[in-house]
Amino acid sequence: MLEITPLKFEDDKLTILDQTKLPGEEVWIELETREDVWDAIKKLKVRGAPAIGVCAAYGLYISVKGFCPKRDGGYECKERVKVFPEYVREAADYLNSSRPTAVNLSWALNRMVARLEEAYKEEPALKCQNAKKILLQEAIKIHQEDVDACMAMGEYGLELLKPGMGIETHCNAGTIATSKYGTCLAPIHLGQERGYNFKVFCDETRPLLQGARLTAWELVKNGVDTTLICDNMASTVMKNGWIDAVVVGCDRMAANGDGANKIGTSGLAILAHEYGIPFYMFVPTSTIDLNTPTGDDIPIELRDGNEIGEMWYEKPMAPKGVKTYNPSFDVTDHKYITAVVTEKGIVRPPYDINLKRLFEQD
Repeated sequence: MLEITPLKFEDDKLTILDQTKLPGEEVWIELETREDVWDAIKKLKVRGAPAIGVCAAYGLYISVKGFCPKRDGGYECKERVKVFPEYVREAADYLNSSRPTAVNLSWALNRMVARLEEAYKEEPALKCQNAKKILLQEAIKIHQEDVDACMAMGEYGLELLKPGMGIETHCNAGTIATSKYGTCLAPIHLGQERGYNFKVFCDETRPLLQGARLTAWELVKNGVDTTLICDNMASTVMKNGWIDAVVVGCDRMAANGDGANKIGTSGLAILAHEYGIPFYMFVPTSTIDLNTPTGDDIPIELRDGNEIGEMWYEKPMAPKGVKTYNPSFDVTDHKYITAVVTEKGIVRPPYDINLKRLFEQD
């Protein structure tokens, strides 16, 4: 397995692989301030729900590690412990405003804040420097848990796939969208290590081309048999009999099993259903939001329309003044999802019952 990762935390520094530069350049940038972290998430320099969560966890630590109670709060010793938690919550709220749909962002930040609050309950006079160490330890824990979750999803995914299968995927839910291996690409990377010889068809994934720029890049880099297709070619390759399964990731799954993923996913699911092809959504439990009843309740990010007609062209490819509609995600109805693959196992319908059972195992 090639060592591909979207971020590194070494020597108390957070660096990310700038995914907006791929596949042409592999550029690593250091995130030194909370503004750097916010910008990296907002502008998709780091993307993919799990990777966003891990980046946000480290990013919160980066945002507050330089905090000085006396300088930033103006309080003397007895009051200093009251200032730092407020500073952390404010930083977490700021980072959480960067993108609305991927639930891992708020999940990771809420977990970091909750861990700090727990630490202060255990030790009310906790020193600021020790509180920072606790935040860093929690971020490292979140990171390692994601590595373990990806490995587990890869193993469960291989239970659903057979050697030599033709597999279609959309967007990028691979190594650079997570901590390692990916979610829906985890079984493909593991299968490559074990000689499964999958034949993967990557949708280009308009308008930001994550399939063409990112998924194709990492699969080719790992030696996987990879074919790139335009999004509107999916029906043709399915009709040709070249696709045995569709695997996709997820940015937020509602309690009833509806799953928000990159725009175009729901159409792919409907096509797979029409052609009798199993459609598997890979969803870490951190991405399952039981507080969101259905997909209708998931907020969908709307992005700048210039991504459609200008971003990839030397000159605009749409007439001046034309209106645009550019939702970043769509929601796949649970009825089109054959199975949900999590790090705790494979979940099948009825999802409103069986997704809850995952959390009862804890």
